[in-house]
Amino acid sequence: MIDPILSLYFSIHSNPGVYALLLGSGVSRSAGIPTGWEVVLDLIRKLARLKGEDCEPDPGAWFKEKFGREPEYSRLLYDISKSSSERQQLHKSYFEPTEEEREQGLKLPTSAHKAIAELISKGYVKVIITTNFDRLLEKALEESGVMPVVISTPDGVDGAIPLIHSKFTIIKVNGDYLDARLKITEDELSEYDERINLLIDRILDEFGLIVCGWSAKWDIALRKALEHCKSHRFTTFWTAKEEIDDTSKKLVGLRRAQIISIENADSFFSELKEKVLALEDISKPHPLSVKAAVASLKKYIVDDRFKINLHDLITSETEKLYLELNDKNFTVQGVAFSADELVKRVQRYEALSEILLNLTINGCYWGDERHQKLWLECFERIANHAGELNGSTVWLKLRLYPALLLLYGAGIASIAAEKYGTFSTLLSEVKIRDGSQEELAIFYLNTTNVMKQSVGQQLLGMERHYTPLSDHLYDHLRIFLKEFLPDDFHYQICFDKFEYLLALVYADLREKENGRLWGPIGCFGWRYRDSDKSVMNEIEQEIEKGYRPIIETLIGAGFFNVSMERFKQVKKSYDDFLAKLSWY
Repeated sequence: MIDPILSLYFSIHSNPGVYALLLGSGVSRSAGIPTGWEVVLDLIRKLARLKGEDCEPDPGAWFKEKFGREPEYSRLLYDISKSSSERQQLHKSYFEPTEEEREQGLKLPTSAHKAIAELISKGYVKVIITTNFDRLLEKALEESGVMPVVISTPDGVDGAIPLIHSKFTIIKVNGDYLDARLKITEDELSEYDERINLLIDRILDEFGLIVCGWSAKWDIALRKALEHCKSHRFTTFWTAKEEIDDTSKKLVGLRRAQIISIENADSFFSELKEKVLALEDISKPHPLSVKAAVASLKKYIVDDRFKINLHDLITSETEKLYLELNDKNFTVQGVAFSADELVKRVQRYEALSEILLNLTINGCYWGDERHQKLWLECFERIANHAGELNGSTVWLKLRLYPALLLLYGAGIASIAAEKYGTFSTLLSEVKIRDGSQEELAIFYLNTTNVMKQSVGQQLLGMERHYTPLSDHLYDHLRIFLKEFLPDDFHYQICFDKFEYLLALVYADLREKENGRLWGPIGCFGWRYRDSDKSVMNEIEQEIEKGYRPIIETLIGAGFFNVSMERFKQVKKSYDDFLAKLSWY
């Protein structure tokens, strides 16, 4: 049989957001955080010491004999500290680190908390039930840029965002250490408020469950909820360091849970995070899948008998990519910017886009006017991907990266094949919806809009580059176009020509709109500079020689006022603009 832990890795990766975590004190044990009962025992010991008595070996029994009642946490705390401020400070001494403890790494988020926070930030986990009072998970999430919804009292349930609409929710069933209303004693743990019960029932019904660091023996009300839940839509995975007790065995049997033996919570969650992220990487299409798709396209594109097959191939792969570019896989809310996150997203976008990128490059190279509508529909579908309208500006703009890849690949392939009509159509007809308006895609699908320079310089190896995203695309697309442009110099010419002409079209249209001439700058802007090898000089020579089919195609498409003079005017103004750049 397949090891249950392997099944867990696949389940988490394949079903992001479906599994909830049930976390107990074992998850915070390595951080030196005491359990609630350990706090009670410590308070009793201190109380006994102040009275000059010995409460060992059973502080709880001593307290009951001395005061005639069970040591209920809330009442004990109230008796010791009369003001809320005093009680809060007393709490902090158990759950927040001193300077010495901080230096020792105690009472700080552990590797388990950090791994869980990363899984949450990537959308793999969106609900946690915990019996812990500490805030280590909240601190780890804060470091990851995620702001959770935290429910620690029955009142919190009433005003909480519904689970389906919340990016992430923590339910602290026994309370939070900054609130004296903690549940610690057997009586306190035997019953929950009905509002908490209903919320737990819903989670147990609708989510799979991963149990870690929790003993079912003490949390009676939570145990009852697990016993009463009859539906098991998804698997329960129950982690254990050693042989589980009879109480836990009963729950494992009722939920038909898979038992996973672990060394500790830190190693388990660290490994879980690494394996799930590894599955992201290997989800990249297999080379044979790419080759098979391209071979089919080459067969279909040369014979009109296969036009339906060609249409189905492209639309099918377009839909596959479209469905992957969702907010669960690429959330734009609550994820702080970091170079690591940027690189991961870019690499993930590139992996998911690989098959469709190969198809559009080959299609635009081998195809003709009959196929242009197919490419337009493909690009507009990917460029107009639906999703959250609010969120991090960096991640919102980066959503356009797959469409930018397709535009660059197809545009360069069109120029390499001298299919200038296809190239012109890509610039003049692909549209992006912005609210109720439609605009040409080139206003959005350019390196400057998708990733500003300071962000692009966080890409691997691009720290000191003037045009980091353009340079990255130049490197990334090289292998995809090697078949059509085996010579590196010819590849560079086609790449620069694509970017430069796109910039001139952009500058022409924007100047008409707002009177300001500006266009996005690619690596052509610094490459060779004033050398006669620059794309600016090459286009100039084409004009002088009268061999200018690509320019005339753009003019014929309606750009530059359908005038060669206008083209020359825009080119001169744009070249003058480049010459004024400090690094030019």
